[in-house]
Amino acid sequence: MKEDITIGLTTAQVEESRAKFGANTLTEPPRTSPWILYLEKFRDPLIIILLLAWVLSVGIAFYTFYTSPTEAGEFSLFLEPLGILFAVLLATGLSFYFEQKADREFGVLNQVNERTAYQVLRDGTIASVPKAEIVVGDIVYLNTGEEIPADGKLVEAISLQVNESSLTGEPVANKRIEAQAEEGEEEQAYPAHCVYRGTAVVEGHGVMYVTAVGDATETGKVFKGIQIENDVQTPLDVQLERLAKLISKGGYVLAGLLVVFRLSHYFYMHGAITDWFSFGNFMLNTVMLAVTLLVVAVPEGLPMSVSLSLAYSMRSMMKTNNLVRRMHACETMGATTVICTDKTGTLTQNQMRVHELLLCDGQTPAAETSVYRRILECVCQNSTAHLEQKEGKLEVLGNPTEGALLLWAKDLGVDYLGKRAEGEVVEQLTFSTQRKYMATLVQEPGEIAPVLLVKGAPEIVMGKATHWMDGEGAMHELEGLLPSLRERLHDFQKKGMRTLALAAHTPSDGEAVFADQKVASDALTLLAIVAISDPVRPDVPAAIAECQSAGISVKIVTGDTVLTATEIARQIGLWDESCTERSAISGPEFEAMSDEDLQPRLKDLRLMYRARPLDKSRLTRLLQQQGEVV
Repeated sequence: MKEDITIGLTTAQVEESRAKFGANTLTEPPRTSPWILYLEKFRDPLIIILLLAWVLSVGIAFYTFYTSPTEAGEFSLFLEPLGILFAVLLATGLSFYFEQKADREFGVLNQVNERTAYQVLRDGTIASVPKAEIVVGDIVYLNTGEEIPADGKLVEAISLQVNESSLTGEPVANKRIEAQAEEGEEEQAYPAHCVYRGTAVVEGHGVMYVTAVGDATETGKVFKGIQIENDVQTPLDVQLERLAKLISKGGYVLAGLLVVFRLSHYFYMHGAITDWFSFGNFMLNTVMLAVTLLVVAVPEGLPMSVSLSLAYSMRSMMKTNNLVRRMHACETMGATTVICTDKTGTLTQNQMRVHELLLCDGQTPAAETSVYRRILECVCQNSTAHLEQKEGKLEVLGNPTEGALLLWAKDLGVDYLGKRAEGEVVEQLTFSTQRKYMATLVQEPGEIAPVLLVKGAPEIVMGKATHWMDGEGAMHELEGLLPSLRERLHDFQKKGMRTLALAAHTPSDGEAVFADQKVASDALTLLAIVAISDPVRPDVPAAIAECQSAGISVKIVTGDTVLTATEIARQIGLWDESCTERSAISGPEFEAMSDEDLQPRLKDLRLMYRARPLDKSRLTRLLQQQGEVV
């Protein structure tokens, strides 16, 4: 189907597309009847033994009731089978209830997500269409803050930046470009002219042509992959199965020994069988005693105790917004031998923060100096991002890099909104991939001429600067400092950090500030260089050390570059001098290797970079095949 960004699809074309490519929903695995799910709980080895014990105890109770009537308390004979039945129903009922509750909550979350409406061009008009009704060929308008509803290619992009951390693991917003792909770009995992379902627009707006919906999207492929039933038993399942077999064998052995002992005693006392009726009655009593021994050997309370413990664990996890579909999965955490962890939001805070902000001579700007004030102007006024308080935490609205600078100012006690309101924006050039910088002309209070504030890629900004400002506000020639600045920036970049340069300029009367959507001046004053990173969570290094001391292997699986991944691994204590080239592998290399070639390498593997979601699923499967609990 060909895109028409002026008309969109007609009603007939929408139906045709839906019939050909399907609806924009992810196919869930076939739902099993609740009764079948409940009956599956009776496949537990200990439950099976309890059921067998219950049947035998019922038989013993009836046999005793009819053959040995007592003067009182006949009902007490049935207390044992009733107790066993209660333990079985409680153990299976608890497990079934909590898993059904988790399934319902998963369903509610999915339904809310599918009802989200988007602006879609159809029949020449813009209509509000639910996410589930978007089809291949639709023209969808993307706005800041929206989650992208399907896979597609951009036909228009205005300062569009998309957070693809759900696919790539990178917390930074990736710039999206419209229309034609650049040469060789199609070979990239996620080309810059394409957008993907489940990623989020953090800045700008655009128009996309939908190329894939539902299961055909990248997210759909991942979703389909994780729906495959996993037959790997949890450690508790394995241990309970062994215990059930041990109880069965032990009970049979003891029952057999009891029968042998009783027969030996009979023949020792009587010599031979003289009365077959008496011997038959003796054998019946012997068998009933053996069966009784089998029943009392079964720990009726164990399955109930296990179910109660797992139910409590499942409830505790649900209180912290961790939904668990299957109750036995809670126990797996206590028997883990390998942890495969993402980087963004797990090891790191998933929020870009300023690592260092330095003057050109390597000094930190002192408060209340002229260069400090100018830096704050550049940070607060030459920005379109905002900070929002959500659930006691500051969240960035807009570009994460700009947000990091605002958080830096906030940490210094600066009210960025107040600072922004002090100056009047005369003219502004927003950030673009072509310019690689943002520039704002601001009229500051008390100053005669407006001030040009610039921030962007260091190589571009430094190329347009001739001087730098020291901590006292004095101006110096920049040329002599360029080699040391480039070396310092290179050190930051080797550690996987993003770098920026801040600059300012006061235009003279009649001087052109902007020309052809660019800064006209090549005489900027360099104020500072900034290194920005997604910092490691404070408690992560200690947690990694505890895992390693407990014999648990930790592996990082991320979509980041090798430099960023190894730097984070080094910071948390997972990467040291003993690491070799076998300790890291790229996603494409991992995908190209066969399972047989990968198996011997998994033990040495510490990180996988540039990994895609299906690589993570495959790694987990291979580790489980080696007997690891992942």
